[in-house]
Amino acid sequence: MTDAIELRLRLQRPGGFTLDVDLALPGQGITALYGPSGCGKTTCLRAVAGLERAHGRVAVHGQVWQDDAQRLWRPTHQRALGYVFQESSLFAHLDVRGNLEYGLRRTPRERRNISLEQAVQLLGLAPLLARQPHTLSGGERQRVAMARALAASPRLLLMDEPLAALDAQRKAEVLPYLERLQRELDLPVLYVSHAQDEVARLAHHLVLLADGRVVASGAAPALMARLDLPLAQGDTAATVAEGIATGHDPVDQLMSVRLPGGAVLLVATASPLAAGSAVRFRVQARDVTLARVAPVHSSVLNVLPAHVVALRDDGPGLAMVALEAQGTPLLARITQRSARALALAPGLAVFAQIKGVALLG
Repeated sequence: MTDAIELRLRLQRPGGFTLDVDLALPGQGITALYGPSGCGKTTCLRAVAGLERAHGRVAVHGQVWQDDAQRLWRPTHQRALGYVFQESSLFAHLDVRGNLEYGLRRTPRERRNISLEQAVQLLGLAPLLARQPHTLSGGERQRVAMARALAASPRLLLMDEPLAALDAQRKAEVLPYLERLQRELDLPVLYVSHAQDEVARLAHHLVLLADGRVVASGAAPALMARLDLPLAQGDTAATVAEGIATGHDPVDQLMSVRLPGGAVLLVATASPLAAGSAVRFRVQARDVTLARVAPVHSSVLNVLPAHVVALRDDGPGLAMVALEAQGTPLLARITQRSARALALAPGLAVFAQIKGVALLG
């Protein structure tokens, strides 16, 4: 598959930990490697980069970086990749421009497809070019690190928890730039995270890891709604919905979005999007209630026809219900008493009432 990322990697460490993954990942968009600390996310990323010597095969868009069966191994400097670490690791003796030019210089001229100017524009760095790293905020340093990685014109961008060291405010500043990168560059990204909100906001494909092995791999919206997986458990459970913006009400600050199974109104927490723009937002399971008949005279603005896919207990007195709203997967976290009163069962037609939904970004 020349348009995909192929990873077959096995690495055994003293003490019993073994990384053993076999993945065919999309050749575009953001793929998140998600799981608890110690599950193998960073080890997998480092093996892809050639920083860890795992056994197996790595191929990106048909270019083979490692194939032990063929005795082929490209060291890190021969792999067309960019790597953004948790800490920005900028050169303290160089200003921002100097750091970016370093990323550019290590790429042969004939392989450059991202200009320095493009990287600066995408990450909003023009006002910072003459600044020294010690004068930058944490979010600004990470944006410079991302631009430096892009300046190397990688075929694959690796990001190892790039927002983990940032506080909530700085993280909120950087996230829109990550979304912009995936919208404007045809560049696959492997993104390591254990933060569910980042995964929901950024990832189109999701790989769940546990104890060095793949628990599940697939489209992020579908995996987040599967009741047998950890993302669909507890008070933080949520799903991702994708639609098209159709209008904006400046008085009520609501954006209308067309989904496959209907339309919803979102509280627009960012600048209004033009009609026709793609919209991605997260729906918390705790913000979804269910009814057997269409509600009237309700404060809840969004009501979508749906059917029950599955349900399971989700803690004392609580149930998690997986729903399909004509192409949009949803979760509802309700009481077990309500589930019994509604006689919920797979296949049952219901109305999903969605409250408090805010556009991410």
